[in-house]
Formats: sequence, C-alpha cells, structure tokens
Amino acid sequence: MQRFLVIQTAFLGDVILATPVISELKRLHPEVEIDVLVRKGNEAILANHPDIHEVFTFNKKQGKWKEMMRLIRLFRSKKYDELINLQRFGSSGIITFLSGAKKKVGFDKNPFSFCYDVKIKHEIGKGKHEVERNLECIAHHGAKSLVRPAVFPSDEDRAKVAPYTHGPFYTLAPASVWFTKQLPEKKWIELATNLKKKGTVYLVGGPADFELCRRILEAVGLPPENNLAGKLNLLESCALFEKATRCFVNDSGPLHMATAVNAPVTAFFCATVPRFGFGPLSDDSEIRETKEALICRPCGLHGGKICPEGHFKCGRIDVSV
Repeated sequence: MQRFLVIQTAFLGDVILATPVISELKRLHPEVEIDVLVRKGNEAILANHPDIHEVFTFNKKQGKWKEMMRLIRLFRSKKYDELINLQRFGSSGIITFLSGAKKKVGFDKNPFSFCYDVKIKHEIGKGKHEVERNLECIAHHGAKSLVRPAVFPSDEDRAKVAPYTHGPFYTLAPASVWFTKQLPEKKWIELATNLKKKGTVYLVGGPADFELCRRILEAVGLPPENNLAGKLNLLESCALFEKATRCFVNDSGPLHMATAVNAPVTAFFCATVPRFGFGPLSDDSEIRETKEALICRPCGLHGGKICPEGHFKCGRIDVSV
C-alpha cells in the first residue's frame, strides 16, 4: 500500500485550503493511506475527515528543533512513497528534506526546495486561487485544477448548534488575527443593525473575540446569549455556518470554514485583495471591498496590526443588505 504525507503547518485557513489535495489524492488513488502534518491547534478542523489516515501535529511550544527532529524520526519510520509540502517556510522544508520520503513535492519558494523531485512555481497576486496553487502540487497525478475545500462536522456537532438554527439566522465573524484584515467595528454594528430586521444575528469567534462580539451586540441592542464567541469548537462553528441564511466574514479563517461546508457567504476584504487567491468558493459567494482607489492597498499579503497610513480607508465598505 502506498503512503502519502501532506504538510501544511501554517494558519487554520491554510489547512482548510489544503483539503482538496487530500480529497483528490484519495479520489485518484483509493487504496492509499494519507497522513497530514499541521500546526498544533489546527488538527481539530480535520476530525472526521474520511480520506485521512492519521493527523500529526507540530508543536513549536515543545521546542522547534526538538519537535522537528521528533517528526523527522517519525516520518522516516513511516517510509512514505510521496511527501507533498504545501508550506513555504524553512522548517517544513527541513522536515521534507530529511523525511526519507521516496518522492518530495512542494513550492519553489521554500528555501529547501532544492531537495524536491517535483518543484511547483508559486505565484500570488495574479488571481489564481490558493486551492489551484495547492492542486498544482499533485497535477502529476491527474488532479483536477479546482476543488472546493471540505470539512466534516459530526452529528454531535450539528446537535450542539441545533438550538440556534431555527428560522432565518445570520452569523457574523468580526475578528481577525490581522487587524487591517478586520472590517471596522462600527461597520459590524451597522451590518448587525441591518440584519436584525431580517432574522436572528449570532456573533462567532474564539474566546479572545468575546469582548469584541459583546460590544457589537450591546451597541445593536441584541441579547448577550447571541454571543457564541468561545462557546463553539471549530467543527461546531462549521455546523452552524452550514445552516446559516448567510455568513459574514473577513478575509480570515471563518471565510474558509464557511466555504468548506458550502455555506452562503459574504467576505469583506479590507487591507488584502481577492487577487491574492483566498476568496470564498461556496456556490453562493460574494466579495465586498472598498470602491475607492487606494495606492496603499494591498499593504501586504496579510495586512498588518495597524494601518501604515493611519486612515484605514480600505475599511470603508458598503454593508447594506
């Protein structure tokens, strides 16, 4: 039996955007075993995935080099037939280089790409989606060029959110790791005010997002129990998105979570731009961005912690519904 290893140790959204590689490999080679390496904390999004044999985690808190050596020893014992490294940072390249895999595939931007048997040019900013870029890494297997990401909430996940799914309801995920990717708080208040006339409005996010969500709900006059930030795990959140009338998100993880259950989604792009290739792929997808021509936009691949110009004009986005 052939064994494959897929590496994606970046952010949550990047892991979700790697799932088409997994599903395509399994479609093309039904008998193979596919293992995955992700950053510690992201493994939960891959629970219940029918095409994954085993998920390994890279826990840098245990010591980066110590962890790398542990993983290298583990992977050498597995004797993988092919390793597909979707991460472009050096640590994943070292793991790939020393993995002992018979065939190594990855992007040319990785500093250890010299060890790859198949090296893929990574182009960003020309409109190609990240999923398309990832699938190019298995084009030699005959993979499709574009496949929607997928995650798999369990029956228990769906049961957990069932009380919230009666009647029309909308989910708002207002936070982002990168501040300039985040639609301004006053805009989320305006959006929630517009939506509450149409149905129930829930605010979602992690525990660190609770206070932001609380302020938005309070400003709109919605009950505190509509603040679900920190109350749902990743796949429970996906189960909620799956049933939502519409999901409203930034260019961040919840965008890809909504896409992965084919939920109707509106994505707000502030400091970043859709041509980077991280837009929604749901059947019912909408992107909103400022109509103002800004010479400072985009200000980087991930935006930043502050607006370098001090005006944050890219957050002036129409939120009418």
